[in-house]
Amino acid sequence: MYRLWLTFAQAATVAVAVLFVLSTFRPEWLPLRNSQVAVVQQAPTTGPLPQAARVGSYHDAVQRAAPSVVNIFTSKEIRSPRHPLLNDPIFRRFFGEQLPDEAQRAASLGSGVIVSASGFVLTNHHVVEAADEIEVALADGKKLLAKVVGNDPETDLAVLRVSADNLPAITFGSSDALKVGDVVLAIGNPFGVGQTVTGGI
Repeated sequence: MYRLWLTFAQAATVAVAVLFVLSTFRPEWLPLRNSQVAVVQQAPTTGPLPQAARVGSYHDAVQRAAPSVVNIFTSKEIRSPRHPLLNDPIFRRFFGEQLPDEAQRAASLGSGVIVSASGFVLTNHHVVEAADEIEVALADGKKLLAKVVGNDPETDLAVLRVSADNLPAITFGSSDALKVGDVVLAIGNPFGVGQTVTGGI
């Protein structure tokens, strides 16, 4: 019986070690549980980028991309730590009972972009980090609650999921067609007062 138990324990240890190594170095080899597939749209990758319909105007490009840009509103509870002297009986004798810790709510704002019509939104990790509540405001004024379904602090990216369908998802272009010196636009709504458009190269 002891040898059987020892064999089982060793097999379980080896299995856990193999699972740890795979999940650390080759997570794509493991089956995903409760995975959700997001369908994204991509523009054709052949040929040059389309020219602006009107020379000197980016209105058409902004009109196509702006509905996919959202405002992210987050809030979290912050508690100020209680000073250790407030627990001292001598201190309480002279200064009386102090009020308990007061919780305060901190809010932050940021921008995001809808990457899938099924409700996936891409934003920055620092915008949603440690947030208790996340709200996504669409370009048409509709507000939806969201939850974080993935994040990567090193690249400062986070993926949110909202419960909605048929959202105006952005169409991804091909980076192979881009060259240094091309005109680019940045559309955002970081302050929740309306979208802004910035141009550069």
